[in-house]
Amino acid sequence: MDNLLSDGQKQVGEFSDWITGMVMDYGPGLLLAIITLIIGLWLINRLINLLDKSMTAKVEPTLLKFLHSLCSIGLKVLLLISVAAMVGIETTSFIAVLGAAGLAVGLALQGSLANFAGGALILFFKPFKVGDSIKAQGFAGVVREIQIFNTIITTFDNQRVIIPNALLSNGCLVNVNVESTRRVDMVFGISYDDDIKKAKEILNRLVEADERILKDPAPVIALSELADSSVNFAVRTWVKTPDYWAVYFAMHENVKLTFDAEDISIPYPQRDVHVYNEQK
Repeated sequence: MDNLLSDGQKQVGEFSDWITGMVMDYGPGLLLAIITLIIGLWLINRLINLLDKSMTAKVEPTLLKFLHSLCSIGLKVLLLISVAAMVGIETTSFIAVLGAAGLAVGLALQGSLANFAGGALILFFKPFKVGDSIKAQGFAGVVREIQIFNTIITTFDNQRVIIPNALLSNGCLVNVNVESTRRVDMVFGISYDDDIKKAKEILNRLVEADERILKDPAPVIALSELADSSVNFAVRTWVKTPDYWAVYFAMHENVKLTFDAEDISIPYPQRDVHVYNEQK
């Protein structure tokens, strides 16, 4: 019995010594790691909040949320790796595995990553925004939503088109209504037998009568071409962007009605066919 007690006390003493040795060896590092973890998480939260406040007015909400998550996760992963190294955990292999996994995922998702990068560029530099009318990749329509991978537009005949952001960020794009004014370019033709001065006077009168046409820059009405079957006038007027199509359609209608009333003809292509009877 005494031997059993003696062995038990000996084992307890050995365990106590082991615990004491572990505390002495790893205690300071573990305590420092815990302190580093707490302070690091506090600093990361402060940094992310400062980033949010500084970029709220400059960056779209969609991109801001993504950047918030990306920075938070990245900084926390780096903090955990540093804390693990302070405790004594070997992190070299972990970092190598993480790098290899990142490379594999990047190669597998390179198309998606390109779209993501394009979306980030669009949201940050804002070549267009929701509500703008754009022309890109053979489509024209109104931007309805800018996602991180795709942009959704609605064409003018109410079809939904989803365009990858990589194409929009790397290709040519026309933002139709980003400017407050636009120039309306029109061409009207008259017959060679009609009075040029009278036609020009009518065009001037019609332009001046439309209050939607801006006075500055001044409208331009000039004879632009002596075509095969018509004398063409170039009419270039400036309007506010929302009035573009209304002015364009109204001018064509008014010109046709006024030319008809003033006996000025608008020629159209004609072809004369001559038939000859050959006598044998």
